Amino acid sequence: MTQSPETLCHALIDAARKAGADAADAMAADGSSLSIEVREGKLEHAERSEGTDLGLRVFIGQRQAQVSSSDSRPETIAAMAERAVAMAREAPEDPYAGLANPEQLAKGWDLAALDLVDPADEPAPAALQDDALAAEAACQAIKGVTQVQSAAAGYGRHTVYLATSTGFAGGYTRTGRSTSCTGISGTGTGMERDYDGDSRTYQTDLRSPEDIGRTAGERAVARLGARKPKTGSYPVLFDERISSSLIGHLLSAANGAAIARGSSWLKDSLGQQVLPAHLSVIEDPHRPRIAGSRPFDGEGLPTRRRSIIENGVLTGWTLDLASARKLGMQSTGNAARGIGSVPSPSNWNIALTEGDQSRADLIAGMGTGLLVTSLIGSTINPNTGDYSRGASGFWVENGEIAYPVNECTIAGNLIEMLMRIVPANDARSYLSRVVPSLLVEGMTLAGN
Repeated sequence: MTQSPETLCHALIDAARKAGADAADAMAADGSSLSIEVREGKLEHAERSEGTDLGLRVFIGQRQAQVSSSDSRPETIAAMAERAVAMAREAPEDPYAGLANPEQLAKGWDLAALDLVDPADEPAPAALQDDALAAEAACQAIKGVTQVQSAAAGYGRHTVYLATSTGFAGGYTRTGRSTSCTGISGTGTGMERDYDGDSRTYQTDLRSPEDIGRTAGERAVARLGARKPKTGSYPVLFDERISSSLIGHLLSAANGAAIARGSSWLKDSLGQQVLPAHLSVIEDPHRPRIAGSRPFDGEGLPTRRRSIIENGVLTGWTLDLASARKLGMQSTGNAARGIGSVPSPSNWNIALTEGDQSRADLIAGMGTGLLVTSLIGSTINPNTGDYSRGASGFWVENGEIAYPVNECTIAGNLIEMLMRIVPANDARSYLSRVVPSLLVEGMTLAGN
């Protein structure tokens, strides 16, 4: 690339103005990624990608249009602007569309405090292959593992830049390093599969490939002999690996776009209790070295720490500019967007209050029930909160894990389920969603 993302964004806005746009914003994303996969001790797949993607949004009055391209030549930029303006003139009016006012825009931030870039050199392909091979070997070494379905390692470095015709300009770079492994145990119809993986901003923070491979293998073997559990009403413990999905459903229902459409089971719950009184959900987009951290949102507004739920009470919606205008509120600085898409509300880093019991304590206290380690499919009624998902994991009897289970369905209503959650203290602090294992009493199980 001969031009920086900053230069390209300003070139896009200049071209939009020349083409007749009343206002415009532009995004440029520049990056590279490298991924390595191995199988049976040999290189299976290697892929490297590099490129620059451009996005331009233009406004003609209250009409907007979005275009994108991966070609940064001047003639392409001019053509993008002309096409976007022509599209906007034909688009329906949207009374809520528009850029942020200058006084709303982020005006200063500390990128160094976010620590989003690993200063270490990009790993060589051979180093990634060595990690993938080490993970595969560690998985294969576990007694009972019949094959390793996949082992992979990857690295990426990406820069994003945003500029608006109302005066905002800013960007940041982030890096990411990952290792993963999936192991298979058993044979024929008795085969079981499980995985482990890790992804970090800094390569030195990444767990060892041997640990990842070994854990994947142990998890796969532990699932051998799985059978359907009993049908009935039982306590269900959502393992920390998948517990964030419950909080994710809550966040989706508090999303401003859903509230504005009137299609949310939380639409009448602002200021009401939605979790036990001792629990809060905190959003913090300024945590160092975390994938969900960012200094500003997709509309150039400053991001900030906030309590979405405080002491069990829902304090506000997650809003971008459009959804905030529809609801007569102010944006919470939560606009997310892709190069080719308009902004929409999204959450950044989330943390749920932890409990004072360990996962083992909750298992011991639940008597007979289900420990869920994997969820399959999803049927969530957005208007009522009715919940039904396929699940697998382990059956618990007399407070101890008895045997693995699969092919069952767990069901309930999110409004009631979330009011009954009991958190453990096992959340991983380095994840973007810091949610511990969650016990929910009295869920319906459909098995045998």
